[in-house]
Amino acid sequence: FFIKVSEDLPSLQDCSDFVNDPSCGAISTFVGTTRDNFQGKRVTKLSYEGYVPMAEKELKKLCDEACEKYKVHKIAAVHILGDCFVGNASVILACSSPHRRDALHCVEFLIDTLKARVP
Repeated sequence: FFIKVSEDLPSLQDCSDFVNDPSCGAISTFVGTTRDNFQGKRVTKLSYEGYVPMAEKELKKLCDEACEKYKVHKIAAVHILGDCFVGNASVILACSSPHRRDALHCVEFLIDTLKARVP
C-alpha cells in the first residue's frame, strides 16, 4: 500500500504510478476536491486536522478490508492535513486489479467507508 496523511499531498500521477502493474488491466481512481458550497453557504477552504500515525493506521485497515473484498493488486490512499482550498484535492484513492469491476468497486468501497468512518 501507498498510504500518506500529510500537508503535502502526493499527486494523482504519483498514486497512479504506484498502483500501475503489468499484471493488471485496470486502474481506478477517485479524487475528492473541496467544493465552493455546503448547505447553501459559501466555502473557501476546508481545514483538516488529525493524528498522523492513527490516521495512517486506519487507512491501512481500510485497505486491508478492501483487499479481502476485491481482487486488487495495489492500493494508494492519501489524505491532506491542513487547509484545502476550493478546487484542490483533499483525498486521492487509486487501485489496480486484473479486471475493471474489482478496481471500480474497490475505489467506491474505499471512499464510502472512509467518509462513513471519518466524517
